[in-house]
Amino acid sequence: MTSEEKKLFVLDTNVILHDSSCIYQFQEHDVIIPITVIEELDKFKKGNDTLNYHAREFLRALDNLSGDKLFEEGVQIRPDIGKIIVKLEQPPAQYIKDNFSQDIPDHHILNTAYCAAKAFPDRKVILVSKDVNLRLKAKAIGLTAQDYKKDQIRDITTLYKGKRYEENVPDEVIEKLYASSEEVSVDVLNLTEDLYPNEYLILRNGKKSALAVYDASTKMLKHIDKMSAYGIMPRNAEQIFALHALLNPKIKLVSISGRAGTGKTLLALAGALEKRKEYVQIYMGRPVVPLSNKDTGFLPGDIKSKLDPYMQPLYDNLGVIQNQYADTDSKNSRIKEFIDEKKLIIAPLSYIRGRSIVKTYFIVDEAQNLTPHEVKTIITRAGEGTKLVFTGDTYQIDHPYLDSYSNGLSYLIEKMQGQSIYAHIHLEKGERSELADLASNLL
Repeated sequence: MTSEEKKLFVLDTNVILHDSSCIYQFQEHDVIIPITVIEELDKFKKGNDTLNYHAREFLRALDNLSGDKLFEEGVQIRPDIGKIIVKLEQPPAQYIKDNFSQDIPDHHILNTAYCAAKAFPDRKVILVSKDVNLRLKAKAIGLTAQDYKKDQIRDITTLYKGKRYEENVPDEVIEKLYASSEEVSVDVLNLTEDLYPNEYLILRNGKKSALAVYDASTKMLKHIDKMSAYGIMPRNAEQIFALHALLNPKIKLVSISGRAGTGKTLLALAGALEKRKEYVQIYMGRPVVPLSNKDTGFLPGDIKSKLDPYMQPLYDNLGVIQNQYADTDSKNSRIKEFIDEKKLIIAPLSYIRGRSIVKTYFIVDEAQNLTPHEVKTIITRAGEGTKLVFTGDTYQIDHPYLDSYSNGLSYLIEKMQGQSIYAHIHLEKGERSELADLASNLL
């Protein structure tokens, strides 16, 4: 490949904060890091959050690569990878000065990309950013801009749902499964596509139907009975599947997706309470992603007061379970005891940094607001006897730099499908109320 064929990728700060190893993902092409990005990373290097980790890791990697030519023609990242160049501040191009304020760091990054495109007219210069606004500004001045796609899924519309419907199933198969709960060989279905381990099925023949799960170790279909968990009874086939996965000790990793009101969080918490005796602790957490991109610091009060609004939906679900029982019922009072004894903890996910998770029923709510790296970090901390459950809606993203294709929940579902200790179920039917379901469908 000639030097003219090599592309020049100009990286925004948010790409590095998303993936500190990003410079190794551009193959033989060259990478430009504007000096403004280094200045912004300096603000993030202290702290225990994932952003701080990525800032530190990248700066260390850059320091190891540094040499006399880093700020000129660049240095080789690896023998099989292109060069990295740190570009110092350049006078703003008149075109940039006429259209954009110069006191915004993004516009300095934009200027670096614009100047690179003018300096290397024979090379394709691409600004890589997870900020859609910056990408639009780049396109407005004639630059090529794209999202960072290394950990994006291929197609959200074909994302694994964890279930399938099979019509015209022979009567004897349904009767055998339903009546005697016997296992049936998967071969009787004559499927055109192989089943994944722990994939769920709704088998139908006219008015007859049966629910089953595929056991990949035996290549058999097992009948699933409707069951309750700590007073919560599933209301549809999908919820029966979800509860089966939540209560199955052989399944160590579960993901449940679906829109608001489908019962994801409630089922996960009910499953954890039902299985509480098998675990030392139940931990339920969610990422703190303030709406309108405002930091929690603008809220009044101490740290608990600031975080309580984000945790309240989890307490609301806990209240629904408690209300299944009278105040005098031991199952009601036991929930309060679990909290007091710290056997049930509800807290932001940032509180688990540095901890290993052993013999814990660990629920991660709103997982679509996590990056793929954050999901990986949580799973790799799972110790012996731990069960992990991720719930969320892959279409309702609050994180400013994530979307349906790049969030951690979608990434988890795509990468983990087919693993023997993993199960996923997508919930489609809303069960919160007739009004809520109507609003979800029409508004």
